[in-house]
Amino acid sequence: MKVAIVQHDIVWAQPTENLRHLSQLLDRQSEADLYVLAETFTTGFMAKGNETTDISHGLTWLQQQAKEKDAVFAASIATKDEDGSLRNRLFFVRPDGTYDYYDKHHLFSYAGETDAYVAGQERVIVEWRGIRFLLQVCYDLRFPVFSRICLDYDAVIYVANWPTPRIDVWQTLLKARALENQCFVIGVNRIGEDPACTYSGASAIIDAYGKTIAHCNDHEEGIAIGELNIAQLLRFREKFPVLQDADDFILKNQ
Repeated sequence: MKVAIVQHDIVWAQPTENLRHLSQLLDRQSEADLYVLAETFTTGFMAKGNETTDISHGLTWLQQQAKEKDAVFAASIATKDEDGSLRNRLFFVRPDGTYDYYDKHHLFSYAGETDAYVAGQERVIVEWRGIRFLLQVCYDLRFPVFSRICLDYDAVIYVANWPTPRIDVWQTLLKARALENQCFVIGVNRIGEDPACTYSGASAIIDAYGKTIAHCNDHEEGIAIGELNIAQLLRFREKFPVLQDADDFILKNQ
């Protein structure tokens, strides 16, 4: 499977402009089976106000792109739920317009996300073209138990607005999640700046050996493609079956 990691800037609280720009960026891209964009890709992280008015616009755009490219699009949108609560929601949109979603579980209290949003409780795994994906958002990366494999997925998707001062943590933990779970890790982070932070990207796809198989240049917009070789992954797990020795645990709220 070919996975495209889309490292892009986000204009603060300007969804129309962000979708226009991304459409142009994607027009220059060759084919892939899965495209992954950054967290809150239409507005930026914690862009209060506009994040509740353009949800359908952003989701419709993802559905259109998925249909045109015959691929899944994965990206997070700040979403107002039916009960009026706000969720940092990662959509996994298929070419036929159907989608699954995961609501960010670990909210970033340091930036006030816990005051504005409601945390999701469900661990979500989806399948596309023979590969199983665990869906995660940004701060979830710091909490390995929640993403611990139970032999139920092959790859993890992390979408993020992860700031430059902590970029070494991002890179280190992406590799750690790949190694400890014997899986592919797909990490997509934005570039640019918002009123609070600057962002340098460091988007990458990492294999179960901890090797980077695709990456985007720091501080640059771009799309990199990596191939997930599921047969190779399964052979590695069979040859070196460390997961069978993992500790048993039960996730809270599962």
